[in-house]
Amino acid sequence: MFTEHRVVVALRAFLVVLFGVLVVFQTLSLPGQFAHMADEEPDLAYLRWPLTVVTVFWVVCVQVVIVAIWKLLGRVERDRIFSDASFAWVDAIVYAIAAGWVTLIGVFLYVGFTADDPGLPLLLFLLSVGVAVAGLLMVVMRALLRKATMLRTDMDAVI
Repeated sequence: MFTEHRVVVALRAFLVVLFGVLVVFQTLSLPGQFAHMADEEPDLAYLRWPLTVVTVFWVVCVQVVIVAIWKLLGRVERDRIFSDASFAWVDAIVYAIAAGWVTLIGVFLYVGFTADDPGLPLLLFLLSVGVAVAGLLMVVMRALLRKATMLRTDMDAVI
């Protein structure tokens, strides 16, 4: 139990740092980067706002995952992870990953049809596969949580 507590505390510390860095990215870095791109390459200036919106949306998706993980960690600490209330947070993770993946596929298709260099489409394809794997893994983990919750409920009824 002591090791579990230390891991939860360390994970929460990293989640706070990650969330803070993402806030800086979504408010300063990403809008500034695309404004700079529009200034440096006027022929691509029409992409400034679409790229800003899409990348900030992806950051929001990651932030939703971070908040859901934080809430699930609280349930782990209180030994309440195996209850129906946990599914809302797991579902939030699945939906955030799915929303990010759908927009990533849209960007991949747009870039794939307009790119003259295969590097960026291949990178976007790799990211699409990685995000799909993460989403499907969460669906499997949700099913395992469902089974563990049913077993816990059955055990509690027996005891």
